[in-house]
Amino acid sequence: MSKTHEYTTRLEWNGNLGTGTSTYAGYGRDYTVAVHGKPDMRGSADPMFRGNPALNNPEDLFVASISACHMLTYLALCARKGVSVVAYEDNAKGMLVLDADWNGKFQQVILNPVVTIADGEKQSAAIDLHEEAHKACFVAASCSVPIHHAATVRVRSETESQQ
Repeated sequence: MSKTHEYTTRLEWNGNLGTGTSTYAGYGRDYTVAVHGKPDMRGSADPMFRGNPALNNPEDLFVASISACHMLTYLALCARKGVSVVAYEDNAKGMLVLDADWNGKFQQVILNPVVTIADGEKQSAAIDLHEEAHKACFVAASCSVPIHHAATVRVRSETESQQ
């Protein structure tokens, strides 16, 4: 039996500087994303598209969404398989390529998770679970861009255990 989940957001453009989009340079790229019951998130275009460099842009959020979904899927799999993860971080990178007409597409996203586990005997399982997480990640399964992962799994040291 399949289940359907719907996600609803509200997007409002905050960039009318007085004359709307009468010229390409004459409007702001800032916007607000609202999800009922959650804090609003402000965003903008990437600075190369005249956006506000202090705000997240859609490209940042795309890569972050893939990274977060992989992490959450991986942690769930580890918990189910008896792998105790005590720390997780990822320095994900997405490569966007623009053609001469400024049409673009992400060429790839590379996840670089560094995972710390409690038990060294589970290191092989912890490494293998990244592939399973990739296959089970809802966001990755919805993307046409190739998504790679280069995971590092380390075992918590005795010093870290005592902290």
